[in-house]
Amino acid sequence: MRATHAVIRSPDRWLAWRTFGALLTAAALLGTPAARAEVPSIFREADLALGEQLIRQHRCSQCHAEKVGGDGSAIYRPQGRINTAGLLRGMVEQCNAALNLQLWPEEVTAVAAVLNRDHYRFKD
Repeated sequence: MRATHAVIRSPDRWLAWRTFGALLTAAALLGTPAARAEVPSIFREADLALGEQLIRQHRCSQCHAEKVGGDGSAIYRPQGRINTAGLLRGMVEQCNAALNLQLWPEEVTAVAAVLNRDHYRFKD
């Protein structure tokens, strides 16, 4: 019994439990209305997993790399002409139409939501 008590009191074990508690708190906060409020309302119901899948499936990064070089990420300019969540969604819709991807509106929104999360970080 005494050895167990000593293990629990060790600094490493205490730090592990404290870190675990902090992670649980962070996970709980991510589900709060305040955390969701940081996502533009146009993207709140977006299916991020679907957006990620569509970006891979349609090889968006490859197309962007062909247009701007490198890994294609230079195409994302948060301070450029796309400066709102609505304009971002519109740009994804423009790619959808120009490339005849035949994405449904909710799929366009899902792709735009992923781009917002990963590159633009617009908030309401």
